[in-house]
Amino acid sequence: MKMDVLLGLQWGDEGKGKVVDVLAPKYNTVARFQGGPNAGHTLEFDGIKHVLHQIPSGIFRNSIKNVIGNGVVLDPVIFKNEIEKLAPFNINFKDNLWISNKAQLILPTHRLLDAAYEKSKGNKKIGSTLKGIGPTYQDKVARLGLRVGDIFYSNFPDKYKKLVDIHKMTLDFYQYDYAELEEAEKTFFEALEYLKTFNVSSTEYLINKELKAGKSVLAEGAQGSLLDVDFGSYPFVTSSNTMTAGVCTGLGVAPNSIQKVYGIFKAYCTRVGGGPFPTELFDEDGIELQKVGNEFGATTGRPRRCGWLDIPALKYVVMINGVTELFMMKADVLSGFEKIKVCTQYELEDGTITDEFPYDIVDSEVKPVYEELEGWNCNLDNIDSFDAMPQSLKDYITYIEEKLGVPINLVSVGPDRTQTILR
Repeated sequence: MKMDVLLGLQWGDEGKGKVVDVLAPKYNTVARFQGGPNAGHTLEFDGIKHVLHQIPSGIFRNSIKNVIGNGVVLDPVIFKNEIEKLAPFNINFKDNLWISNKAQLILPTHRLLDAAYEKSKGNKKIGSTLKGIGPTYQDKVARLGLRVGDIFYSNFPDKYKKLVDIHKMTLDFYQYDYAELEEAEKTFFEALEYLKTFNVSSTEYLINKELKAGKSVLAEGAQGSLLDVDFGSYPFVTSSNTMTAGVCTGLGVAPNSIQKVYGIFKAYCTRVGGGPFPTELFDEDGIELQKVGNEFGATTGRPRRCGWLDIPALKYVVMINGVTELFMMKADVLSGFEKIKVCTQYELEDGTITDEFPYDIVDSEVKPVYEELEGWNCNLDNIDSFDAMPQSLKDYITYIEEKLGVPINLVSVGPDRTQTILR
């Protein structure tokens, strides 16, 4: 029985899609356990870039089962568009994609509510992708939401109308216009009919049967650990549990099913949208990281804020997730720097120096304490093994391993699946 977990350890956008694609051949099943279409997992191979939003990143391997778990919130319209974009690649969705009947549905009014809530926050807005994720999880917790399995029952239109009427009252309160809702609903219900043609089931049975039969499962996380609704930089977080613990509730598996926990991080840090970011750079180095790293959101196209690596934050999420192996992405982006800084501690407002992630980094000032390391300042295009790496990159890897107490067993030196060095 083998279930491994792959997680982002920062504020998302760490490169999870690429790593799932690389690791996928080792597994029989790849399963998404939380999040929604605000996730954008980018895979690049054969000269083509693919961005997946809700579909697991093992979908390009026809021998692998892919599961959208109950912890995911599903937008049927985006799902339909995503499937249609993948049509040229001869993927047999009927044989290798399953959707949990317990996954919550994102309604057109959820997207409107998302925009209304964000607008009401003014300059304190979260930086939502406006995909309706938060309001959908709100309805789930409030026991109001509709699930994928509901669409097969004759009373679904009544349930839908009842919930939409509640949403309209909220939109009226915020004085938010929903004149275009009728057109959006038409597209939504067409997408529901399309969704009905796929494998919709109690996927917790499918996954547990796979495990019982000795098959291997990879649980694929979305967003990043620092966006976890409980342990992230609250309230500038996502609306689900992005940690290892979320696998159990998001797929319906027991904690003792989990073995390896792969933690993915960039060789530096990025963040999209609002919220605290202790190591954020506002100088030429930050601009260089953004430019060379092509740091623009896969889902929204928004520019990502960039900064140096943050060890206290990484130590925190490594601890909470029980990370057993680390994967470092985008080492090539740092190739142009003669010197590289790493935040090893924080200085708090009262002068305290700490290596712990503070309760409040939103309203309290947190200054990074840096150490400076030698950069490798050379092109990594032809690097194909750990031994072939420049010494300063090896030193950077060793430095991080010593700080975190976990080995780095994969280093990405470019966007293509072939530019992945395994130890």
